[in-house]
Amino acid sequence: MSSILTWTIPLTSITIGNLIWAIVIAIVGYIIIKSFEQVFRKSLIRIGAPELVAGVLTRLTVVLLYVVLILAVAAALGFNTGSVVVGLSAIIGLILGFGLQDTMNNLAAGVWIAVSRAFSKGDLVSVSGYTGIVDDVGILSTVLKQPDNTVITIPNRNVWGSPIVNYTKMPIRRVTLNVGVAYGTDLDKAVKIALETVSSIDGVLSDPPAQVVVSELADSSVNLQVRAWVKKEDFASVKESIMKAIYKKFSEEGIEIPFPQLDVHVRDMPSS
Repeated sequence: MSSILTWTIPLTSITIGNLIWAIVIAIVGYIIIKSFEQVFRKSLIRIGAPELVAGVLTRLTVVLLYVVLILAVAAALGFNTGSVVVGLSAIIGLILGFGLQDTMNNLAAGVWIAVSRAFSKGDLVSVSGYTGIVDDVGILSTVLKQPDNTVITIPNRNVWGSPIVNYTKMPIRRVTLNVGVAYGTDLDKAVKIALETVSSIDGVLSDPPAQVVVSELADSSVNLQVRAWVKKEDFASVKESIMKAIYKKFSEEGIEIPFPQLDVHVRDMPSS
């Protein structure tokens, strides 16, 4: 048996024993890394790390462990690991030299996104001209999911280099709704009715209190701006309730909500 293990694979200096040992290391190492990945991620979340931070750190750590595993397998096969490291460095340098610096930029940006905690998984955000719910922050890209179930993948460097609007980071949000009333309307009455209507809707918070102000003298209407504070999870439903309630109440009170109008004046041209 020992003589078989010392046999050399043709055209190489690798023995059967070295090959078996390398396979054992690869299998055991793979199992250990996969187990470590799950434990490490759960441990980070357990000590209070946000899910996105835990995800990015886990992925980076796993990549490094796989590099170590490759080096261990190479050593078991009898290769000089020093030369392997030099080879890997040369490959990385070659990749960067061929214009793939964006990969490293995305990697660095992914780390900064996770560490800065600008958003968390499940937050509704606008970034790089797109709006959606944060589904994941990977090593190289951030994934947003839109309400129609389409998925947007944005390179991390574009996310980190752009303003980020987070609609759900704070526990409450303000519903802002513009309502036009016809010129000639009793504005004090309209403001009072709108404020009473909004304040009576379920989900509208009393602190901060709702507001209704005259915001603009537009071409076809006097615009009122309704401002009401709600819990972030109630935003969409309460906004719809406000629109329906104000429309109904204004109709009952005879307050006109005008549509855009254009007056055309026809003048007689002097005959030549």
